[in-house]
Amino acid sequence: MMDFDDSDAFEAASLSSRAMGVRPTPYLDGLNPAQLQAVHTLDGPVLMLAGAGTGKTRALTARIAHLMSQGKARPNEILAVTFTNKAAREMRNRIGAMMGEVAEGMPWLGTFHSVCVKLLRRHAELVGRTVSDPLLESGTRELFLKSNFTILDTDDQNRLLKQLILAAEIDEKKWPPRMLAGIIDHWKNRAWTPDKVPASEAQAFNGKGVALYREYQDRLLTLNAVDFGDLLLHVISIFQAHDDILGKYRRWFKYILVDEYQDTNVAQYMWLRLLAGGHRNICCVGDDDQSIYGWRGAEVGNILRFEKDFEGAEIIRLEQNYRSTPHILAAASAVIAGNKGRLGKTLFTDLTEGEKVRLIGHWDGDEEARWIGEEAESLQRGTRNLDPFSLDDMAILLRASHQMRAFEDRFLTIGLPYRVIGGPRFYERLEIRDAMAYFRVTVSPDDDLAFERIVNTPKRGLGEKAQQTIQRMARSNGVSLLEGAKLCVRTKTIGGKGGAALKELCDGFDRWREQLLDGRDHIHLAEEILDESGYTTFWQNEKTPEAPGRLENLKELVKALEGFENLQGFLEHVSLIMDMEAGDEQEPMITLMTLHGAKGLEFPVVFLPGWEDGLFPSQRSMDETGVKGLEEERRLAYVGITRAERICTISFAANRRVYGQWQSALPSRFIDELPEEHVEILTPPGLYGGGFGATGMAAAQHAAMSGGVESDMPAKAAKADVYNSPGWKRLQSRSQQRPVSQPSEAKNLTIDATAVSAFTTGDRVFHTKFGYGLVEGIEGDKLDVAFEKAGTKKIVGRFVVPADQAGEVPF
Repeated sequence: MMDFDDSDAFEAASLSSRAMGVRPTPYLDGLNPAQLQAVHTLDGPVLMLAGAGTGKTRALTARIAHLMSQGKARPNEILAVTFTNKAAREMRNRIGAMMGEVAEGMPWLGTFHSVCVKLLRRHAELVGRTVSDPLLESGTRELFLKSNFTILDTDDQNRLLKQLILAAEIDEKKWPPRMLAGIIDHWKNRAWTPDKVPASEAQAFNGKGVALYREYQDRLLTLNAVDFGDLLLHVISIFQAHDDILGKYRRWFKYILVDEYQDTNVAQYMWLRLLAGGHRNICCVGDDDQSIYGWRGAEVGNILRFEKDFEGAEIIRLEQNYRSTPHILAAASAVIAGNKGRLGKTLFTDLTEGEKVRLIGHWDGDEEARWIGEEAESLQRGTRNLDPFSLDDMAILLRASHQMRAFEDRFLTIGLPYRVIGGPRFYERLEIRDAMAYFRVTVSPDDDLAFERIVNTPKRGLGEKAQQTIQRMARSNGVSLLEGAKLCVRTKTIGGKGGAALKELCDGFDRWREQLLDGRDHIHLAEEILDESGYTTFWQNEKTPEAPGRLENLKELVKALEGFENLQGFLEHVSLIMDMEAGDEQEPMITLMTLHGAKGLEFPVVFLPGWEDGLFPSQRSMDETGVKGLEEERRLAYVGITRAERICTISFAANRRVYGQWQSALPSRFIDELPEEHVEILTPPGLYGGGFGATGMAAAQHAAMSGGVESDMPAKAAKADVYNSPGWKRLQSRSQQRPVSQPSEAKNLTIDATAVSAFTTGDRVFHTKFGYGLVEGIEGDKLDVAFEKAGTKKIVGRFVVPADQAGEVPF
């Protein structure tokens, strides 16, 4: 591509396009009045507030085509940025279909990062700083970025940060590189260089985050490298420090267009503000009601304050929906109306009435999965007084990935083909395969493949050389890798920290194997294996956005053991279903994916399971960010409902397993926001209504399952806002209008809805492996214990005893 730093070359490159003149406008055919307004309002700041399914991509690409066909801008004078390469390709293809080969002459159509790479390579030498160097006479030296810089991937970034952490003599187990990488990425998303990190962030990473950030940036310059966050950060710094360069790009980019503006972070926002600060010809397309990526830096406030940032801005609302039925749109609009911070719009459609949004409650999560499986098959056969739907037309959208396990197990059992979008299937996930490997070695000590997978997972200081030593020891003695490892320990062939960690692992397998043979409860044993091996702690210390989800998946794995008599039976079951998964990829399949992954997609039939408080809205989101988090969860509910074209089914369960304990679940507060006239209640009689009401159901259920012992469950249920709300009372009164067969109750369930710990904070306790410690925190039936020798660990309460009873513990 030619270098536009030369203005004459820039002009020469555009001569051919000047002759383009005014062209016919077939791309305007079929646009509705709001879309036409968005296309024709070319000058000045414009916010295209586009609701779900309102054709915003068509309007955006038609606007770009109109700019060129009317001679307002040449292809190389238009800056169009998106968030994904897929969206950029789609935009280029659409413009190509409208304008022919002209689209190929648009060098500035791409993602934020791809555009910034081009800019940074032209001005890399302007990125630099003076650093101290005692080896030079001056004591300092200048570091500059070169145009052939390397872009580090995540692994390279973590490896470099690990070097800096070790050089600073910081314990990488307590303060892992990934945690520091997340902090630095957050700062770069806020456009903070090391010198601009505010005092409120000074204590990050044990008070050493800012210093390590500065060292990291210096090291990147030395390596002539950048990470993804630098691509925007460096360009912003160049624009702020060099008015002439900023002015040049303001003149060249006559029109700026931004897709998915609600997902921009602070750095992207600043970059756009700088470029649009001259002519102010910026058109941002987005929907504040679909801003669901706050956890990765997106700021919904960017779109909410557009009118303040660009005085006199034109706000054009695209409200005609081409996707969903009136009932679905009304339900989605009613839910999102609960958010205070929004610009507001009212979606409408010319489509016919269609099916109401369906709402159904289930006994537990497994019953929910069974019902959805049966309903999918019924819809496939066309036995619901509707035309048959292909499985390809159906999607199950989940709040959290750990919910997939129940559906995958059910679908594999009944032979219903499915696909998982946005990640591997449950039993193929990294953390699940690791945990299963621990279980496999416990059940079968000769399983060398499983042992090889986890011998250094989590890190035990057993690198490739140590693992080769174990392999040689095992082969020369004709024994398994586990026995070879024990020989290495006994003969001290592997010493130091690695040898000590290997001994601890081997001792653990011996202990767990002995408990297995003694008939130890396999569910508790599985929890103990994951806790004592350090695997659970490993993910608790991994301060990455994915880590909480991986921990939830591990809890779901342990929950899956409940349906089996022993660990071996469970392992056999998983092996069989994994073999069954190899099917015909061409056959129709129902789609499983998270709500976050479903944004931008649509399906004729959508199932939305798990609508219970604490699961959806997520308790963690509400705890960490309060009202802001709740509003983002509500936007996620809006996204979920508006993915549906013809049928939308919302479901919830009366009971869920939490930390291994059965707990009654309250329906999501979002359910009460669904409008009565647009919802059809399918909840079976006797479940939350149909005879004795919600509070009575909770009390009777708990009494029946706890041996008739009275509890405070009725009082707790009576205090729950969702049960006293008008919407929930409507649900109860309507639940008898359409009788549905009562779900079969789980057998032999025991409920401990309160999950009260036997310990309190400050108690001194004893563990057979970790010794004495002090209880610092309590979460359900799990304790955070600060052990005198082993450090702080999360332990299931039943595995410790009061310190004064330590002598009664058998060794």
